[in-house]
Amino acid sequence: MDLILNKKPKRPTIIEGFPGVGFVGTIATEFMLNHLNTKSIGYLYDPAVPPIAIIHGKETRRLLEIFHAPKENLVFIHAISGISGLEWEVATEIIELAKILNAKEIISLEGVTSPDEAETSRIFIRSNDFKTEKEFLKLGAEKLKEGAVTGVTGALMLSGDHVNSTFLFAETHSRMPDSRASAEIIRMLDLYLNLKIDPKPLVKQAEEFENKIKEMIKLGVESQQSHKKDDLQKINYLG
Repeated sequence: MDLILNKKPKRPTIIEGFPGVGFVGTIATEFMLNHLNTKSIGYLYDPAVPPIAIIHGKETRRLLEIFHAPKENLVFIHAISGISGLEWEVATEIIELAKILNAKEIISLEGVTSPDEAETSRIFIRSNDFKTEKEFLKLGAEKLKEGAVTGVTGALMLSGDHVNSTFLFAETHSRMPDSRASAEIIRMLDLYLNLKIDPKPLVKQAEEFENKIKEMIKLGVESQQSHKKDDLQKINYLG
């Protein structure tokens, strides 16, 4: 896997969001990309990732793209579709990105399933930096004490000990895109990073992003399935 960078902002906070439980990471990062003044500064490339271009308004998005918000000095790693089988490679490149940019910290956004049907979602935290964890706990997060973490977030947990890494988990009650859980994790980031996001319209806007994400995910999945089908037809033909 290759890390392609067009710009190298110094000392940013890196925020990554991948399509995990409730698609919390993807919805939250998509919301912030649209709320803040961000521009694409690079992407992750691997020949195993299908060549899918996602058309989004005037923009053409990649499946694994890197954005920068200059005013807040935030770098976002935004994933529209899953990258099954490449989790270790992606985690390695995220850590490499943190080294290249001399990042202050990496914040991973995820969802965690809950059997409770509460209207609000709790936010759980796991961090290898005591001060950061303490600050999030003061803001209302709860410490994650038990559970199994998979995907890119799990790979980062296991390989990112030498980089300040914080993992936020929003409680979700559905494996479908959960806009309310995403809104809660955005509220927490707003408090921590002082982004000055108005919390009142968050749920409504998050629901709009949820519908957009559903369409983007659908396009990504359909394209991946078509790609696999084409490969299978080629194999059958050759056989």
